[in-house]
Amino acid sequence: MKTQEMNELGIPKGAPILEAIELLRSSKNHAQHFAAVVADPQSYLNDEVFGALAAAIIEAPEDAFIPREEPAPWKQWGEGLDANAIQQMKNACDLPVSVAGALMPDAHLGYGLPIGGVLATEGCVIPYAVGVDIACRMKMTVLDLPTTWLNEKRDRLKSQLSRDTQFGIGATFKKKHEHDVMDQDWEVSPITKQFKDKAWAQLGTSGSGNHFVEFGVLTLTKSHLGLEPGQYLALLSHSGSRGTGANVASHYSKLAHAEHADLPRELMHLSWLDLDSEAGNEYWNAMNLMGDYAAANHACIHRSIAKNLGVEVLADIENHHNFAWKEEHLGKELIVHRKGATPAGEGVLGIIPGSMASPAFVVRGKGNPDSLNSASHGAGRVMSRTAAKKEFHWPTEKKKLEEAGITLLSAGLDEVPGVYKDIHTVMAAQDDLVETLAQFDPKIVKMAPAGERPED
Repeated sequence: MKTQEMNELGIPKGAPILEAIELLRSSKNHAQHFAAVVADPQSYLNDEVFGALAAAIIEAPEDAFIPREEPAPWKQWGEGLDANAIQQMKNACDLPVSVAGALMPDAHLGYGLPIGGVLATEGCVIPYAVGVDIACRMKMTVLDLPTTWLNEKRDRLKSQLSRDTQFGIGATFKKKHEHDVMDQDWEVSPITKQFKDKAWAQLGTSGSGNHFVEFGVLTLTKSHLGLEPGQYLALLSHSGSRGTGANVASHYSKLAHAEHADLPRELMHLSWLDLDSEAGNEYWNAMNLMGDYAAANHACIHRSIAKNLGVEVLADIENHHNFAWKEEHLGKELIVHRKGATPAGEGVLGIIPGSMASPAFVVRGKGNPDSLNSASHGAGRVMSRTAAKKEFHWPTEKKKLEEAGITLLSAGLDEVPGVYKDIHTVMAAQDDLVETLAQFDPKIVKMAPAGERPED
């Protein structure tokens, strides 16, 4: 039974819907009694099965949603941003739980909160403001190999990427990777408990969409990251928490929506969970577990490639960009959601990529309070995947990549460089948010094969 059907049956929005969902979770047969409980909830108050639902129906307010009198303050970086993304940011700042927001220069349309949106709330978390791909993150390892390998040993590097990475929906390894993350408590949520085996099978894989693993040249003009100025061969990856993270996002987004089903249509995907509620606590713990799991995915990829190349790692940098953090802002503890935004607190290191044929940048945050200590997570799309498939053609794009010295092992046409904004323009628009320490230029790129449905 869907939420709309429950509403039509007379079950009020909010807590009663959540109680009904819990009943259906234990037995679908409970649905046949809902009409009777709605008709006379007083008679069911002491019922062992339906008592909680009856009490919730009696106590339900007629209209739980109370909008803000004035929108929460927010600031935008970058010009010419998608009008839909800007409107989504404005909508988010109308939530009664919102405290402050920021919109990054790579912003584009998302679900609920725009990609590139930052939102601080008090006492609650918004699953869709974290994103479907929970804890999507970047990781770079600088390898003790000469950059000449990118030409002289290119076939070896290509082969290593092919052997040690897997992409696409349902991608798994026949021999499971070992990592301490699988020894953590996966019973923090019924969803993580249910999908633990799937998560283990997918450990060390990269999914689809804009996820990638690539070799390239890291250039430092000054001493940073424990390295002297010069050029280094580096490995860069971008992916998140795979199918398990997506199931966590889906489940708790539905619970949040059921609890706030009275939200207007434009705010529907911004439904929140109070952190002191059972569902909110479950989601928070599951989100953090997915953060550890996403980090483990990258660790397995980088560990395997370095080991099989027989090379030492000189430096490591990594960061999430689809997550929520408890942070101090405006004199109180807030929940800061960064959906497609990089943490950029003072001195915090991060990685901001461009495209398969444009640079990524290693950055150090400046701790700008107006952006809630945030920066962009990449260049940002300028067109949808559907539009890209109509606009671009592989023969032309492959020729451009060859001329740029890029070896592409696999990717979808909806990920070619032309679908992204100019990364240099994006970086210039946020020079008050981050300081650039190094530039990474991709040379050998692997993404999900064409035809894969994106997860993020």
